[in-house]
Amino acid sequence: MTYLNEQQLEHAKEVMREYLSAPADSEGKSPAESNRFWDQERLEVINTQLSPLLSGYFEGEITLDDFKSRIDSINKRNQLWGFKGIKGQMFFNMVINVADDIDECDQELKAALKLPNNEPIASSRIKTFTHYIKRLGDQWVEAGNTRYGTPKVGSIPFFLSYFWQIQDYKIWPVYYTSSVRTMTDLNLWQPREDQSENYLVFKRIHEELARVFTEVSGVDFDLYEVEHVFWHKAGNPYTTPLFPEKDESEEETGTAFNNTIISPPKTISHLPESYVPPIISILPGIARNETVLEEAAKRSGTNLARAFEKSINVGFTILGYETKLLGQGKGRVPDGLALALDDSYAIFWDAKVRTESYSMGTDDRIIREYITTQSRDLKRRRSLRNTYYVVISSCFSDDFDDTIRSIKMDTDISEVCLIEAEALVAMIDIKLREPLQITLGPDGFQRLFTFSGIITSSSVRELFI
Repeated sequence: MTYLNEQQLEHAKEVMREYLSAPADSEGKSPAESNRFWDQERLEVINTQLSPLLSGYFEGEITLDDFKSRIDSINKRNQLWGFKGIKGQMFFNMVINVADDIDECDQELKAALKLPNNEPIASSRIKTFTHYIKRLGDQWVEAGNTRYGTPKVGSIPFFLSYFWQIQDYKIWPVYYTSSVRTMTDLNLWQPREDQSENYLVFKRIHEELARVFTEVSGVDFDLYEVEHVFWHKAGNPYTTPLFPEKDESEEETGTAFNNTIISPPKTISHLPESYVPPIISILPGIARNETVLEEAAKRSGTNLARAFEKSINVGFTILGYETKLLGQGKGRVPDGLALALDDSYAIFWDAKVRTESYSMGTDDRIIREYITTQSRDLKRRRSLRNTYYVVISSCFSDDFDDTIRSIKMDTDISEVCLIEAEALVAMIDIKLREPLQITLGPDGFQRLFTFSGIITSSSVRELFI
């Protein structure tokens, strides 16, 4: 049975060709070559670590707590599947945390994680485990807790298929959220409410494309390789031109920043795939101080620094924060504030437009001064558990350790995060795609801020994999 029509297959083959023809990286390896090496590493870890661990757990030689801990450790050392994200290890931790009967939890997990013999059994296991997780969540809330601490049933297809592919990667693909989004964007498939059926259709489309890609390219495509095609496409989801080229004879009647309504281009090859609005999609370009945007800002009666602050503030608003611009013309204060009151934390943020990388040491003393003042003032007015300091720029130099350490020692700031502009765009894209699933709390965006350092678009995608 085929799931894709001729038009869908042609579109998929076009994406496959883009993947195979993608240029080499700095080490001279194409994405396909790098991913083949990646897959060899995966199989090595499966054969030497994950498979023996899983067998030991099924046979009762390894306890549930030990199994969970060792799975976490292996995936931290070998970041090959994205399992340490929200739908993997965090989901696993939540299941254990909310389970009153740990023996029952152990039996439910063993039954769900074992390799299915066929698709009907796989479907049944997803449904059975979903019922169990829903029951755990209901019991947790009835005991007086909030839904924020409960495992989300939307994580189940990824969680189970990760363990199934350990046992047979040639049959069971990992249900990556990124792959689902890309398949949806390419109009190959539209998921429904039934998660078990979604996984089976996802699997069958991967199998169909593996056959088609192999026939068309002459390259041996397995399920891992099809996964890489979708990942490669998802790695650059904001390729639709923000400012379509105009005919030279056209009269300019507006600007990039002050048009309320943007007219569609006269010619377009494909319908847009990104969920990201224009005021957000230009963030990476503004952060890099691109000349065309600098000129557009001037024609709009502003400058890139102010435009960057405005767009970032809009971005935090879209994510669901209570926001406020602070910095414009008000002396030594952060550029903005984002509050997540339900989750009891605040983000002070600064925007830095830089053609080259931004160095934290440049503004070290000034930052400490106004963060001390602002955070203390905020805590007098609000009862918050955590306060984070965030800098958004194009990219960052790697000389930030001492500065971050100093800020954390001298102020009330919990962590200092350096967000690349492309990462903020990725966060907004993810939020707009799954507005009811992605929260601001510890099972959502707050998790990004719990470690100091650089946040890239890759780290965002890995967390919400």
